[in-house]
Amino acid sequence: MDPEAKDVAAIERAMVEIRRLQTRRTLARISTQRSEARVDPTLTAVVDALESHTGTPCTVSTIATALGVDQPRASRLVARAVEAGLVTRTADQLDARRTLLTLTRTGTQHAEAVHHFRRTLFAEALAGWSPRQTATFARLLTRFVDSYTELATDDADTPRHTDQH
Repeated sequence: MDPEAKDVAAIERAMVEIRRLQTRRTLARISTQRSEARVDPTLTAVVDALESHTGTPCTVSTIATALGVDQPRASRLVARAVEAGLVTRTADQLDARRTLLTLTRTGTQHAEAVHHFRRTLFAEALAGWSPRQTATFARLLTRFVDSYTELATDDADTPRHTDQH
């Protein structure tokens, strides 16, 4: 295997491990071990999705797409988030058939607490790194995620073009 292929394989393995470490079960276990406020990670996913759509209308369909689940599952998750006081539903003034979702004050506080918890974990993982290494990693990881997001959101029917020089 050539060095570039080895590096790509190492990145793939690292991304799989990150995904495993970011599962709801793992984060819930860590928060319990650290005596953090017990947070329902499934509801956190709804809050994260809503938070990422701030400034744009957000519907159950938006949540379903963001979470990669079907509409009925998203409806159940949103209902739980509403019941927990994290989300409110309001009628869309432009289309009465649609319901718009927004974070409540409690939902925003929940998001802030979760951000603090995750950032604390990440800071601990980066504890032995120099500020320069951390900045480089942040820049490169963000660039990778942006590129990967672009690939993942490309229209599947659009053929990909490559230069043939």
